[in-house]
Amino acid sequence: MKMKTPTIPSHYLAVLAVSMALLISYGLDIWLGSNIAVLLILQLAVVVVALYCRSRWVYGVALFEALCFNFLFTIPRYSFEMFNGDDMVNLLVFLLVAVITSKLAELYQHQQHQLKQEQLRNSILLSVSHDLRTPLSTIIGTLSTLKEYMDKLSEQEKQELLDSATIESHRLHQYIENLLQATKLHHGVVIPSVSEQSAVAIIHLVLDRFSQQKPRLILQIDDKLPLVSVSASLIQQAIFNVIDNALRYSPADKTVTISIKKLDTDNKHSQVVIEVQDQGIGVSSAQSETIFELFYSVDSFKRNDSGTGLGLAVSKGIIAAHHGSIQSIPVEQGCLIRICLPACAEPSINEKGNAS
Repeated sequence: MKMKTPTIPSHYLAVLAVSMALLISYGLDIWLGSNIAVLLILQLAVVVVALYCRSRWVYGVALFEALCFNFLFTIPRYSFEMFNGDDMVNLLVFLLVAVITSKLAELYQHQQHQLKQEQLRNSILLSVSHDLRTPLSTIIGTLSTLKEYMDKLSEQEKQELLDSATIESHRLHQYIENLLQATKLHHGVVIPSVSEQSAVAIIHLVLDRFSQQKPRLILQIDDKLPLVSVSASLIQQAIFNVIDNALRYSPADKTVTISIKKLDTDNKHSQVVIEVQDQGIGVSSAQSETIFELFYSVDSFKRNDSGTGLGLAVSKGIIAAHHGSIQSIPVEQGCLIRICLPACAEPSINEKGNAS
């Protein structure tokens, strides 16, 4: 299981690197009295900033350290005047190396980005070859059987084969849709075209896609829900993925509860909260963030139809594009996924209901 490592903001990292370099340099200056050693330490800070921050930070850090070197470590001390020719040459070399370091770091970061792109493409190809093979094989086998034994099959058997091929076709379509959305989200090209929508209407459209599983779905709706400004088709896909994931990873005889309610964050803003809770094995606190990563799936309860591990990652990207949030909430039984979407200012007409 892959764990996320915490990241330090660029400005904090730059300040920390420069502060440490100046502190060490001051100690070296007292101990050795060598300006060359001081410049090497300051140059090391530039390298660290170049590797982990943007290039503009490198130039600013290099200029700041050059001024500090002149002010603190050259004669006359605590003055921006400089009379020693060697110090002038060393400082110019320092600035030149800082510029070269910045350019090399940019090249390195570009190559790392290209490597990640290639790894994503390989992951998608592996996912396609492995997970899409099953529905394709089922469709081909079902239709071949229907064609070969058409005259020998009863009407009920024919209908069962056609239903099986239809279900697998929808499953294949969903896989391909998630792959396309994952690629778009990775390249940052998903820009939703939003309009005011009813979250309840969107949920009902999503539930209509689960005709075979509808008896397992319980819908709970609060009164006076506000509208949400979303792209209905994208939000449908995000919610579909969450519900589909809940159905796949919970026992076939257990229900999945979908609830919609309003949450007031302050006097001016409110959110529409959609919660999907299953009765499966749940996820640990360590998995609560990992389940939203590409191609991640819980192997301990994975079935043949558990999918590519794209669904929740795509949902997270779509929700984020709508300035909302999605997270796994710890519960005693099963897994609870909470989706929060910003509500529009004006509430909609009262929408009451409790359906299953």
